[in-house]
Amino acid sequence: MYERNRLRAAARRSALACAAMVLIAGCASANKTTSTSAVASASGSGSMSGMDMGGSSSSVASMEVNGIKPVPTQVLATASWQGMKIQARTMTAAPFILFNGTKEQMIKPGPKTSFHLMVMLNDSHTGVTIPYAGVWATISENGKVVYDERQWPMLSAFMGPHYGNNVSLPGAGNYQLSLLISPPVSARHLEYQNVWLKPHRVTVSFHWKPVA
Repeated sequence: MYERNRLRAAARRSALACAAMVLIAGCASANKTTSTSAVASASGSGSMSGMDMGGSSSSVASMEVNGIKPVPTQVLATASWQGMKIQARTMTAAPFILFNGTKEQMIKPGPKTSFHLMVMLNDSHTGVTIPYAGVWATISENGKVVYDERQWPMLSAFMGPHYGNNVSLPGAGNYQLSLLISPPVSARHLEYQNVWLKPHRVTVSFHWKPVA
């Protein structure tokens, strides 16, 4: 009898020890999950709100996604069209990938690339990104066209969805940027029933000089 009781007590202690080990393992797993989620949330929220209008990155300066870190940006111009906020920004020229659904093509900036142009389209009331539009950028200097390219629909962990491309300019000087915004081609809820139905052009002037 004594032996059976001793074995039962030993089995009970063993079961409690196993249960304790399971709980510890579970807490460690939960902590890892929480930590990962917190980083992802910080990257997601900081990637947009952390970029200030002056072109510097603040709260996202220490963030990185897949080994890529954010870089400062600069606002060229901001305009409004029927409740759509249009903003043109520049950043250091960067490689990007064109994906057509089956194949990827790496686009690398050349030695004469001046900057990467980004055009953001957002709902002025909600800040929500407006997709499915077309954006064409033309840059002139003294009436002469020096850049005339499509701006690709792009995804960025730090800037969010936008339209962009790399730009090469002849050198420092005063330029005129003309953005042709084509209507978003998509089904629409009724709040967007009577807006953005025809192409719209935004034209602004800016000064650019290479970074020393």
